[in-house]
Amino acid sequence: MNQSNHQLPKNVPLERLVSLALDQLRQLGYSRKSLYRYKTTWKHFIEFSRQEQLGDVYSDKLAAYFLKEHLLKDGELIGSPNGWRKHIAFGIKVLGYFACNGHIERSITDIQKIHIPPTMKRTLRDYEQYCKDRQHLRPSSIQVRIREITIFLDFLDSKNIRNLAQIQSTDLSEFVSSKNRMKPKTVSRIVSDMRSFLSFLTLRGIMQKDLSLELPKIRVSSDSAIPSVWDNELIVKLLAVVDRSSPKGKRDYAILLLACRLGLRLGDIRTLTLDNLKWDQGTIDITQSKTEAPLSLPLTEEVGEALIDYLKSGRPKTTHRVLFLKLNPPFEPFAENNHLHYIVKYWRELAGIEFRTKQHQGLHSLRHSLATRLLQEEIPFNVISEILGHASMESTMIYAKTDVEGLRSAALDDDEGVSDDD
Repeated sequence: MNQSNHQLPKNVPLERLVSLALDQLRQLGYSRKSLYRYKTTWKHFIEFSRQEQLGDVYSDKLAAYFLKEHLLKDGELIGSPNGWRKHIAFGIKVLGYFACNGHIERSITDIQKIHIPPTMKRTLRDYEQYCKDRQHLRPSSIQVRIREITIFLDFLDSKNIRNLAQIQSTDLSEFVSSKNRMKPKTVSRIVSDMRSFLSFLTLRGIMQKDLSLELPKIRVSSDSAIPSVWDNELIVKLLAVVDRSSPKGKRDYAILLLACRLGLRLGDIRTLTLDNLKWDQGTIDITQSKTEAPLSLPLTEEVGEALIDYLKSGRPKTTHRVLFLKLNPPFEPFAENNHLHYIVKYWRELAGIEFRTKQHQGLHSLRHSLATRLLQEEIPFNVISEILGHASMESTMIYAKTDVEGLRSAALDDDEGVSDDD
């Protein structure tokens, strides 16, 4: 990437600012669809400024006024031609960042195209091994962490910092500030990854001063942890629209059931094998990818029939033991970084399901929905915790935020409350 920051002249006309921003998006390789989305939002922004006679220069005040007038209200449902309003918050944030910093960062960066100095690359490899051997992180966690540190090293390279010992506190502040368009929870995770890496540099003597102590603490609202859930009628609608006569439908239907009926995590669905299906015992027995703890779930009639239908008439003939495979040759298992979001999206759009408020809509939200439904049915917390495979009751308690009344009615008796292991 190696992109230097270029300050824009002050008081750049809004139309010129938008033109420059679009040029940079094209240079960064944004898709035609993404370009169209940004262009549409910014076109309405320019028109709004002219109609309201609020000047021809970007300002935070103008942006806030525009968002106040056009941002979706809670419960508001819109369609064409006003669909552009779904993306205005992020679009205006990107334009504001460009007006302030003179450049745009891709929200998704291809780290394979990032070139960092050889000395930094060696240190990064050592850190990756350290995460594996000393911190015992899962491969997926290491992958995410190395990705963020690679982006940080690329940022240093753009400032002509070729030696990690040259890092200053101001560099950290500038890098963290560049993430202000991201959600606090995301920034908090990035800062945590940086803190670990800087501590490693100090431990290895590469840096004399531990700058990890100077990284800011990112406040994350407690409400941000409230899980996204589906109303039960929407889940019924989603499952009903799946075409169970096609290989895709048979596979996807089984995947959706595992999430919304058994509450399996995405990673465990993706890595489920034929050997995990204990037909004689009527259970699905796995070692959870997140906690590495064993989990046994009942192979219900509904789930079992869907799996048998997929195995008999939907799953391609292959030597792979992984249960769910891609639809096209060579019929491989899903990659570790594949979140299978498109599976839910495909059938959700086909069913015409729209949510009244912004929320997560992938497989994990279906798992959340099961937990919330069990809570509403007054199932004890320790039972819900066992079903979801939580390592502790604290993880289960978060679902109480989605239904305070349900929490009150599901108060546990002393006899069936917390088990001896909790």
